[in-house]
Amino acid sequence: MLYGRVRMRKHIRTIVVALIGAGLMGYVLRSADLGRVGDAVASARFDLIGLAVMAMVATYLARAVRWCYLLEPLGRVRLGVALRATIMGFAATAILPGRVGEVLRPYLLARREELSVSAAIGTVVLERLLDLAVILAIFGLAVVVFEPHGGVGESGLLPALYAGAAVAAGFALGTLGLACVAAMSPASVGRGVARVTAVLPAGLSQRLAQLSHSFSEGFGVMRRPGPLVWAMVWTVIIWVSITAGLWFVSVAFGISMSPAGAGIVLVLIVMGVAVPTPAGVGGYHAAFQVGATTLFAASAESAVGAGLVAHAISFVPVTIAGVILMACEGVRLSGIGHLVGGAADAPAPDAQGGTSA
Repeated sequence: MLYGRVRMRKHIRTIVVALIGAGLMGYVLRSADLGRVGDAVASARFDLIGLAVMAMVATYLARAVRWCYLLEPLGRVRLGVALRATIMGFAATAILPGRVGEVLRPYLLARREELSVSAAIGTVVLERLLDLAVILAIFGLAVVVFEPHGGVGESGLLPALYAGAAVAAGFALGTLGLACVAAMSPASVGRGVARVTAVLPAGLSQRLAQLSHSFSEGFGVMRRPGPLVWAMVWTVIIWVSITAGLWFVSVAFGISMSPAGAGIVLVLIVMGVAVPTPAGVGGYHAAFQVGATTLFAASAESAVGAGLVAHAISFVPVTIAGVILMACEGVRLSGIGHLVGGAADAPAPDAQGGTSA
């Protein structure tokens, strides 16, 4: 009966997510002439779209390199393994709801490199914090230093982004501070969790303490300035490449957007893909359209066409590559949810290559 209720909740969640995605796509397409959208795509500059594809593909290699630096305190990780896990994880996130790829990829890497699964998940959390810090920096440079034009100053959207960025900056600083504290003494985190969960059954409390300890070890790079600096450098490379890809696509569709303006649209898209639809369908497109039409006076058709192409560039290549790699690895899409659900409870390899209870 419990299993049946869990399956029912999953089905309901899938239906709700699908309805959200469909609603957002309806919002995107409501004011666009689909025939003119097709014309806009056909007349776009494919040389610039090719550059956007190259920039986007390069980000996945950059993500794998950065991940190796973040994983360095846990052990030396092969770049090829990190790249394969990264591609498979992003593919799973593009296909399935709930961002399961964020757990799948550290699980796959930890299994191959004999690392703690929980610690590897901790490095992914740290990745997201570094991403947020760099995205906010790009946004700040875009609106403060470069002062992009094209209607930005006349729109009420930018003040809302200021407020959101301020909240996000506070969250990022606070969470990075906590991560730094946890990195200094993972054992203390484990003991603290054990005290807080002492009212729970002894086995569960002990397991939670172990997981917390191991998870905190994933922040270990914060004790090593060298690898941390390199991880930040690669984070900048990742998001500058993504911003460049957005700018290439926008210019390819004749949208009057400066490189700094693409930094503003980037923030909108990051907010859009926070909606947990597979591959950010709907949320990505709506965010791009709002940014292009509201801030840069793009036509609805150009904005829809550019958004569709930019989204395809972001998700189609990595999804195809990831599905092929998952087939080679024997990872089935139908079993990913179960695999991810038990990933944190999987036995974690110890320093000698064995497993800890």
